Amino acid sequence: MGDAAAPERGKCIFCDIAAHAAPAYVVYEDDSTMAFLDLFPFTRGHTLVIPRRHGARLTDIPFEDQTRLVRTLDEICRRAERLTSDYNVALNAGPHAGQIVFHVHFHVIPRYGGTNPFHASTRTRLAEGDARELARELSRP
Repeated sequence: MGDAAAPERGKCIFCDIAAHAAPAYVVYEDDSTMAFLDLFPFTRGHTLVIPRRHGARLTDIPFEDQTRLVRTLDEICRRAERLTSDYNVALNAGPHAGQIVFHVHFHVIPRYGGTNPFHASTRTRLAEGDARELARELSRP
């Protein structure tokens, strides 16, 4: 297992979000996990699920944290079903797999038909009004 120690403040944006030191549209949090809206979503409602403890890859965090992370992932998938019955769950591990932020995270990407959102395209920033509306909808237990 790799080093799961938290990096220095400001070195990992997801650690900063987990510590409430950086802004995010949080839709779920508990003592060990957090879920928040992706600011550059593939689709409306694209949500990221992270452990609070830093680790670049799933195998870098303790098994207990992995278990808690999957429980939260299940909860966020259930909430995504409020938007649509179809969604993707994705985990990118390593730069060649498309990982950009090196803090393990799952993507829950609601699907509304249309083209594959994973094809290379320009992603636009989430609008403030839509973010607030989605955060309200997805924050409800």
